[in-house]
Amino acid sequence: MNAYLYLAGAIVAEVIGTTALKASDGFTKFWPSVIVVIGYGIAFYLLSLTLKTIPTGVAYAIWSGVGVVLIALAAWLLQGQKLDDAAIIGMALVVAGVVVMNLFSKTAAH
Repeated sequence: MNAYLYLAGAIVAEVIGTTALKASDGFTKFWPSVIVVIGYGIAFYLLSLTLKTIPTGVAYAIWSGVGVVLIALAAWLLQGQKLDDAAIIGMALVVAGVVVMNLFSKTAAH
């Protein structure tokens, strides 16, 4: 269970870093750039701890699937990005794929 907590922390740190990436304006703004570097540093450290237990493919599927949805939500809430029906359906399919992989694949760490 610790591995999934590490993965959740990695995802949150990556979402924070990616959200700050736009605010960094190409790394020309100091504090948003610092947040990007720290966010990604924490994310990759926690992901490395995750990979001690969870197979790489499974961890990355969860990381990318949940990350895509959270980044899109953050961009919608904080940056005014519009999400059309196709984007929402696509994200739902990504999440469905991650759920199927975790519930039914023998690859997933159960």
